Amino acid sequence: MRKKKGYSGVALYCKYKPDAVIMGMGHKEFDAEGRYIEAQFGKLSVISLYMPSGSTKEARQQVKFRCMDFFMQKMREMKASGRDYIIAGDWNIAHKKADLKNWKGNLKNSGFLPEERAWLDTLFDEVGFVDAFREIEQQEHLYTWWSFRGQAYNNNTGWRIDYQILSPSLKGTVLSTSIYKTERFSDHAPLIIDYDYKDINK
Repeated sequence: MRKKKGYSGVALYCKYKPDAVIMGMGHKEFDAEGRYIEAQFGKLSVISLYMPSGSTKEARQQVKFRCMDFFMQKMREMKASGRDYIIAGDWNIAHKKADLKNWKGNLKNSGFLPEERAWLDTLFDEVGFVDAFREIEQQEHLYTWWSFRGQAYNNNTGWRIDYQILSPSLKGTVLSTSIYKTERFSDHAPLIIDYDYKDINK
């Protein structure tokens, strides 16, 4: 499905064989970049998502805004479907001041723009989806992404832009959260969340 080799791409590694796999969010522009895959297990859908970044140039920021508009409508449809959803991946937005170290210096930068943060406000406060990481009280300065520039990783000058976002039906199912930093694979660190979910087919 992805047309541009070496660019973006998503995957799921599943312990159980899915009942069905859906590749693509249903939009030609974004599906050409390989940004969405969904595995269905009974009533549960697990999605790997990679939202566009707008940090390279204004044209890409406009792509990001278009994707946000489309995906907000898709998430409203998800909520209305009656299915349970876990949507995990790089959302390329830090939501609150607590979600990045240098928030004052990034108020006008992609990933922390007012429009982007307001989009997450709508998703969480109006539509009712849940930021799984924030379901449990967290320490300060926990991030999932650090620029390769300078000493960002060593100084923990990071951003929390990787999320697992839950449909409202899964609120209260989070058992534990962690960010894996024992080894460094890339500029991102894996976000690990355990759930108490009883309905999956085994």
